[in-house]
Amino acid sequence: MNDHRLHRPRQYDLIVFDWDGTLFDSTALIVRSIQAACADLKVPVPDDSRAAYVIGMGLQEAFEHAAPGLAPHLYPELTQRYRQHYFKRQHELTLFEGVLGMLQALKQRHHWLAVATGKSRRGLDEALKTVLLRGVFDATRTADETLPKPHPRMLEELMAEFGVEPERTLMIGDTTHDLQLAVNARTASVAVSYGAHEPTFFQDYGPRFVAHSVRELQQWLDANA
Repeated sequence: MNDHRLHRPRQYDLIVFDWDGTLFDSTALIVRSIQAACADLKVPVPDDSRAAYVIGMGLQEAFEHAAPGLAPHLYPELTQRYRQHYFKRQHELTLFEGVLGMLQALKQRHHWLAVATGKSRRGLDEALKTVLLRGVFDATRTADETLPKPHPRMLEELMAEFGVEPERTLMIGDTTHDLQLAVNARTASVAVSYGAHEPTFFQDYGPRFVAHSVRELQQWLDANA
């Protein structure tokens, strides 16, 4: 069957995904781990909304927002406690339903796929160990090896690696930090509403689309990417 879409030029050569809350169903565990770390050190425990807001930031910046005003020496300890709680249960987490098929479809269309995440390199590598994800992503960047979101360096490094211009790059994420990253790097963006941030704020950052499910995201990418 002759499908004209197979011959349609790509709009975006490089598609960059956030990880937590966009591809990986980890929002609730991150929130609980932040709260547990604060409880361990007997500092004020942020509510769910405040804890979820920091998802996507680097850990130092995340705790400075989630637990502001603490003595500086407490933040490294909070980070360590958070990691202990998170890694203890990380094996329970999975990709959102439909994500693997969406990524494989994009690979078949010869897009470069990358990850830009606020996770640590250790955390992302642990999550990528699954055989199903082997070879899916062409490059990844984490907050501890470059600058955290929304600084544009993650996207700038990825674009430089593949020689792709901003207008041929698409950033996809579930937080305003992801969308501001795209703005700062002068790339297009798509938001997903099933992750950490309330979608009411997304339009301020000019995403091309807001997807309310992985299926909607795949449909949009099939028609527009």
